[in-house]
Amino acid sequence: MAILSLAWKSLLNRKFTVGLILLSIALSVALLLGVERLRVESRASFANTISGTDLIVGARSGSINLLLYSVFRIGDATNNISWKSYQQFASHPLVKWSIPISLGDSHNGYRVLGTNQDYFKYYQYGRKQNLAFMAGKVFDKTLEAVVGAEVAEKLNYKIGQKIIIAHGAGKTSFKMHDDKPFVITGILAKTGTPVDRTVHVPLEGIEAIHKNWVDGGNMSRIKMLVKRAMGNDDLTPNQITAFMLGLKSRIATFTLQRDINEYRKEPLLAILPGVALQQLWDMMGIAEKALLLVTSLVVLVGLIGMLTVMLAGLNERRREMAILRSVGARPMHIMLLITGESLLLCLLGVLLGLFLLYAGLAFAQPFIASNYGLYLPVSWPAAREWSMISLIAGLGLLIGLVPGYRAYRYSLADGLSLRI
Repeated sequence: MAILSLAWKSLLNRKFTVGLILLSIALSVALLLGVERLRVESRASFANTISGTDLIVGARSGSINLLLYSVFRIGDATNNISWKSYQQFASHPLVKWSIPISLGDSHNGYRVLGTNQDYFKYYQYGRKQNLAFMAGKVFDKTLEAVVGAEVAEKLNYKIGQKIIIAHGAGKTSFKMHDDKPFVITGILAKTGTPVDRTVHVPLEGIEAIHKNWVDGGNMSRIKMLVKRAMGNDDLTPNQITAFMLGLKSRIATFTLQRDINEYRKEPLLAILPGVALQQLWDMMGIAEKALLLVTSLVVLVGLIGMLTVMLAGLNERRREMAILRSVGARPMHIMLLITGESLLLCLLGVLLGLFLLYAGLAFAQPFIASNYGLYLPVSWPAAREWSMISLIAGLGLLIGLVPGYRAYRYSLADGLSLRI
């Protein structure tokens, strides 16, 4: 304790230099822990994009492709599924609920998803959180729509406003269904998932805007079709893109998955969302590891900077070392003093880094949550973060041994022979 007390007083005598070292270590520690927390929470948010769904079923292709277009609205299906196949599995004795999905249209670059009211009842995200409405209600007519939070915010949409659906998934489309506008009846609360970037319409609405529709069709005929569509015409779709299933018992998941994958009337693929999400995240693991490596190198550079400053200052402190030796300090005491200074610098840098991290999180948390749907908790460090902190402290101690050993080798005569 006497050595640490002496090391603390020694550091106080070099406030400016010590302050720069502390700032360097604190910033690198805050960056490292901030990236680690961002990585962990991003992974958790990614894994919780969809929850409570036991199976996602689509045309036979690949599990990642099916997950991308059905959950993340990225890409397109290789084929559609017949409505009869959907009904057969939706009414299966093991199935508790089902959600049909129809994709292929867009609105100002946002994907349009055709579904039914069960989507808002059973779809869950995060830790089994249900969809909630910021304003309005679920659609109940053919040409009504419910928009995600980002769609409403970016396009400044309100309840009762009319929107035009475009054919195709691109941002620019020359095939507009402008004769059949949809009326916004609801705006969903922010979820931090692709739901925020989606326009939801009834399956019947998708069927109505495409029924007997061809490029360059006669407008009078189109208007006639709209009237028919809004009347007693059957708007049951012939095909959909995919569907989600919730089962009565999770024990039956693999049984039903095998039945769907071996379905002979149509080539289908059933995937477990959690497994597919993990596979997709593993594909992006290289970028995750690269980011963590870069921030680790930043911390290492900060510690090397501390070593450089301490080594450069040793020559100026040789008189100090010699005076300590003259009053009875042994070479080992000098070595422990320099090493103790390094350890104290690291510990103080870590504490300051944690303070900067929490201050930054408290300041940026509302912005990140509202704009990216990512919640970064201001919480006590997790086990992995404690491991990083311990590693940094250990490296600080090891780095302190280098200037400590050099000071150990300085002789009393060498120190006293220096001119003031």
